[in-house]
Amino acid sequence: MAAAQHTHRVVFLLVPGYSQLAFASSIEPLRMANQLSERQLYDWSLVSRDGEPVAASNGTRIAVDHSLADAPVPDLAIVCAGVDVETRAERDILAWIRRLARRQVTLGAVCTGSFLLAQAGVLEGYRCTLHWEHISGIYEGLLFPGTVFTSELFVMDRDRYTCSGGVAPLDMMLNLVARQQGLELAESIAEEFLHERIREFSERQRVPLRVRLGTSQPKLVEVVTLMEANIHEPLTLDELAEHANTSRRQLERLFQRYLGCPPTRYYLDLRLARARQLLLQTDMPITDVAVACGFVSPPHFTKCYHDHFGHSPSEERRRRRQRLLQNPQVAPTVGDAAVGATSFVPPEAAPPAAGTEPNE
Repeated sequence: MAAAQHTHRVVFLLVPGYSQLAFASSIEPLRMANQLSERQLYDWSLVSRDGEPVAASNGTRIAVDHSLADAPVPDLAIVCAGVDVETRAERDILAWIRRLARRQVTLGAVCTGSFLLAQAGVLEGYRCTLHWEHISGIYEGLLFPGTVFTSELFVMDRDRYTCSGGVAPLDMMLNLVARQQGLELAESIAEEFLHERIREFSERQRVPLRVRLGTSQPKLVEVVTLMEANIHEPLTLDELAEHANTSRRQLERLFQRYLGCPPTRYYLDLRLARARQLLLQTDMPITDVAVACGFVSPPHFTKCYHDHFGHSPSEERRRRRQRLLQNPQVAPTVGDAAVGATSFVPPEAAPPAAGTEPNE
């Protein structure tokens, strides 16, 4: 295990209406790191705007250690927010965030806390994430130009750590512990919490189908639901049309109109995305992964996978463990197209080549 050079000081700013689940998922890995290592690897304190107890979204009130005025300067400050975050951007909160940024404090956020970081202007030129319910609104409102919003579970971009909320902060903090203290300790913490695996930053939030598709068109939603339920034995396009009580031609028109691709291409995209999940999340042999995702032969699976992701399934598997310990992501540079305009990265991976039948 990597030796800790000092006790890492963490401050949690609790904003009224914060998600208690996301907050607990952030702080508990630090407590368990201390307990299992029998060392004070982490020290933390709670802060509110005025030093008074703060009510979470579930109504539970929690006492804090400091107000913004007397809060200590930490190594890492995490903004915990939740409902109605748009109304919580008080001037003194934003000023406190900017002050820490000027002192080069690493800043983090869970659930909707990224909105306040962005409002304070400290996410300019960074990649970040927040709960999926708020990503679409930011995208559609063209808010925060210069910040790239993604639908990943969490993003650790240089000195900005942002997380989507729910139980995802547990994975972000386990990744942080792995980087600072070693993978062995992080995995031991996950075992203590009955957390079967440490998810990686590249994994995405499970966004509701109507939001992912960007439409509530009933036939389209019905067919995509059928596709997702039939990955192991893919249905043909004619079978999908029959189940949806429509014609093959009408189905092709719907996909082209609303998703900009043929249904065959979308279906293959789903199968490859599922294959990647299995490669990252399980120890299934690659041959079994191919069968589970409806590919008739491992060579065909390997070719489709390489064409889609740029590397083979075996290479994906080799990278699996080392991703936890990799360096923080590099944010886009000024020359990248994403910088200078709010960018939303959709949950679906880039589509594979067109013209492939679903049952290939």
